[in-house]
Amino acid sequence: MAVPQVNKKLLDELEAMGFPRPRATRALHFSGNSSLEAAIEWVIDHENDSDIDQMPLVAVDINLDSPQTFHITEQMKIKAQELRTKEHKKKEVEEKKLERQREKERIRASKDLTEAKQILESNEKQRYLALKKKEKEEEKRAREKILKKLEHDKVERRSRLGLPPESPSVKPATHLLQEKTTSLPLKSVTNAEQMRECLRSLKRNHQDRVGNLRGGMEFLELCGFERTEGDEFLYLPDDKVDMEILNTAGSELKSAMTNPFFGLLSV
Repeated sequence: MAVPQVNKKLLDELEAMGFPRPRATRALHFSGNSSLEAAIEWVIDHENDSDIDQMPLVAVDINLDSPQTFHITEQMKIKAQELRTKEHKKKEVEEKKLERQREKERIRASKDLTEAKQILESNEKQRYLALKKKEKEEEKRAREKILKKLEHDKVERRSRLGLPPESPSVKPATHLLQEKTTSLPLKSVTNAEQMRECLRSLKRNHQDRVGNLRGGMEFLELCGFERTEGDEFLYLPDDKVDMEILNTAGSELKSAMTNPFFGLLSV
């Protein structure tokens, strides 16, 4: 199959009038290359054909000789202009229709994107809230574990010092989580009283070395110090370091050193 050969002179004249080459070639081919007027008439009759702007293909050559010279008339020019105007308007309508369709697609895509963004933000917020809730629960369990350990260590220290168990009126360690305080640590009320009593004893004895005084060893043991074998020295194990107890001890010690009435009002 090949593009049919048509009268080049007539083809040039049709193209000069504004017809696309495939349409002009098809018009000359199917009108028999007889005349320019016949080609224009064919275009008018077939302007709505879906393949009017497709280059025709044939298997044989066609006689290209035109029987006579043909002149373009004014009426032919008018018809050609009408065809071009009609074709232009048709393309404008198609372009506007296509643009409206593209705008609808853009709006729909924007709406889908907004909905997807909202879903993503909602899911992210839910994940964040779940994470914060989990962190709070883990923090609560950790604090309860620490308080239980401190309570256990306190009972052991009282036992080593030969002190009686705490009065039932003292709140258990698990309730200390709910108390609010602005001064001493939550867990050190009983320890603070014992430390204060030790410091009163030390102040009444007026000696320099804490270990040689009544109440000095007890005060250090309340801070977490332990005796070595043979009771020669005291040391503070790493696993016994409790900053809340040490802060309480520091507060009581400072009061004993700076308050001139410390220990004078106690029995």
